[in-house]
Amino acid sequence: MPSRRRLTPAQRRDELLDIGEQVFGERAYDDIAMEEIAARAEVSRALMYHYFPTKGQFFAAIWHRAHDRLSGELHLEPDRPVRTAVYTALTAHLDFYRAHLPLVLIANRSALATDPAVRDPVVAELHALCDQILDACGATGHRRDLAGTALHGWIAFIREVTIEWLAHERISRDEVLRICMATLDATAGAQLDLTAPPH
Repeated sequence: MPSRRRLTPAQRRDELLDIGEQVFGERAYDDIAMEEIAARAEVSRALMYHYFPTKGQFFAAIWHRAHDRLSGELHLEPDRPVRTAVYTALTAHLDFYRAHLPLVLIANRSALATDPAVRDPVVAELHALCDQILDACGATGHRRDLAGTALHGWIAFIREVTIEWLAHERISRDEVLRICMATLDATAGAQLDLTAPPH
C-alpha cells in the first residue's frame, strides 16, 4: 500500500477545507462528524482537532475561505459611476450565493449563524465594503454617517432577499438585482451621488 503523501501544514489545512466544503455541500451540518472528515483525509482525529478544535471553527474556516473569493469584487474604475461598480459586485455576490447555497444556508439559517467565529470576519469585510463605497463617493461628516447607516441596512436587506430568492426561486436573478439596486438608490443613494465616478 503506497504511503500517504507528505503535505506542508498549509497544504494539509487546505485539503481538510476542500473535503469539508464538499461534505457540507452534500449533507446537513448536524449530520457531519469531524471524525468523518479526518477519515476521508486519511489523517488522525488528533491532527484534525489540531487544525480545527471544534466543528463550528472548521465550518467557519470553510465559509471564510469561500467568502474570501468575493473580496475585491468592487472594482472602482476612474471613468465609470460608483453605482456600476456596486452593480457588478452585487452580481458576483448573487452568483457566489447560488454556487455555495448549502454553505450559505448553514451560515445564515442555522444555529451556527450567531457564532462569532462565523459572523465576525464576514461582518468586518462588509463594513470595509461600505467604507470603500463611502470613500469613493467622497462622503464626510454627518452625510457619511447617514449614508453608512443606509449601506449597512442595505447589506442586511440583500442577505435576506438573496436567501429568500434561493430558497424558493420564485423570481429571476435579474429581478433580484433590480430590487436590490432600487433599494440602494432609495436609501444610500439619497445621501450619495452614486452616478459619479469615484473621487
